[in-house]
Amino acid sequence: MATETEVVAPVSKGVAKGCCKYGGPGYATPLAAMSGPSEKLIYVTAVYTGTGIDKPDYLATVDVDPSSLSYSSVIHRLPMPFVGDELHHSGWNSCSSCHGDASADRRYLVLPSFISGRIYAIDTKENPRAPSLYKYVDPKELLIRLDWRFHIWLIALPRVRSWCPVLEMKREMPRGMGFFFLTLILTSRIGHSPLFGYDFWYQPRHKTMISTSLGAPKAFSKGFDFQHVADGLYGSHLHVYSWPGGEMKQLIDLGPTGLIPLEIRFLHDPSKDTGFVGSALSSNMIRFYKNSDDTWSHEASEVVISVKPLKVENWILREMPGLITDFLISLDDRFFYFVNWLHGDIRQYNIEDPKNPVLTGQIWVGGLLQKSSPYKAVGEDGNTYQFDVPQIKGKSLRAGPQMIQLSLDGKRLYATNSLFSAWDRQFYPELMDKGSHIIQIDVDTDKGGLTINPDFFVDFGDEPDGPALAHEMRYLGGSIWI
Repeated sequence: MATETEVVAPVSKGVAKGCCKYGGPGYATPLAAMSGPSEKLIYVTAVYTGTGIDKPDYLATVDVDPSSLSYSSVIHRLPMPFVGDELHHSGWNSCSSCHGDASADRRYLVLPSFISGRIYAIDTKENPRAPSLYKYVDPKELLIRLDWRFHIWLIALPRVRSWCPVLEMKREMPRGMGFFFLTLILTSRIGHSPLFGYDFWYQPRHKTMISTSLGAPKAFSKGFDFQHVADGLYGSHLHVYSWPGGEMKQLIDLGPTGLIPLEIRFLHDPSKDTGFVGSALSSNMIRFYKNSDDTWSHEASEVVISVKPLKVENWILREMPGLITDFLISLDDRFFYFVNWLHGDIRQYNIEDPKNPVLTGQIWVGGLLQKSSPYKAVGEDGNTYQFDVPQIKGKSLRAGPQMIQLSLDGKRLYATNSLFSAWDRQFYPELMDKGSHIIQIDVDTDKGGLTINPDFFVDFGDEPDGPALAHEMRYLGGSIWI
């Protein structure tokens, strides 16, 4: 069992060696990536933490090759050495941003833990179908090495993204609690910590990185309480940093239209100075952009999509938000996709005009308002209704779509349905007993449109150690352009 706590990737004065050479991982451009080979395997974080099953979380390898005899099934499980991690988001030790670095190698999948704070490095090169644990970093060791001497209630690492093979840590201090981001960056640790943090994205040609703000761990780690929003324990800001210097330049207040901004994306075209952020609770997609004076802005008019809350019966509130928890942009910047975890739909929009997205596809694949649910939506005429959600391979779809992953060519969209164990238990308790699943949506990239693949269904309710919660997915060859 690997127990060393040294950093996986080498560091040389904050800059990876050889970054100006050729022959590194990934692709030279996002458009070049679209011509890459189809995905054969997907790595999926699978969680037992918070489910009542006293087993370690694990990394599942799923076969997504339609020509394979083991297609649409889990072919390998790599358990972590500890119980209680809550594996969440993940990222590669190097990606296409290091395409010019001949010494870089996309070998290690880095898995941070939302609750324990441990960081695992998984070696996928020796045997891609059966990856192995290379090393892990203990949170106590991080505190000693970085001389962060403050009381720790919770160490959370919700998102890791890789920009080049350099491992650094960034501190967050929401409400007096130790809250960390794991960032793989080219420079030293970023300072000027904002109150809250979560996701981040960068656009180097515009020398900018922008991060979002989830909230205080003492709030979200226990489940969702609407009173905590009123108490200021959830975020509504974007934080603009210089790149690669790391100085926080701006704090953008999204206001009530941007409550709990989670995922953020720039357009993939590196020359573009615009992007989108999804606010989960407000259920708005917000456009942001650069001004002529190099500052960044958003305006109320830049809420390009607003998912209206639905009037409902029998639920905890009289209105139900969509709860946008994940979104992504196709590599050619033609479409974006997002999910409404509570309502239960996945949407596709054409964004060739980023100011005016056009709905081109929508499909219902779960949610609280599907037929047979105790909850009903109420129309303007006062009549109630529910949504038709098909079965796949004879299995009913549970919960709502949560994490999504798009194939490089943009033709296949994969979706899991677990958000975070405490929230899963609160909003979709059936996941504790029946487990999570992965589905695949076929995408029309010409005219737009979404269709369920009837032959693909990975049921994490049938796992050997009991029902598990499937969260984020990563392709072996790189699943997201960064």
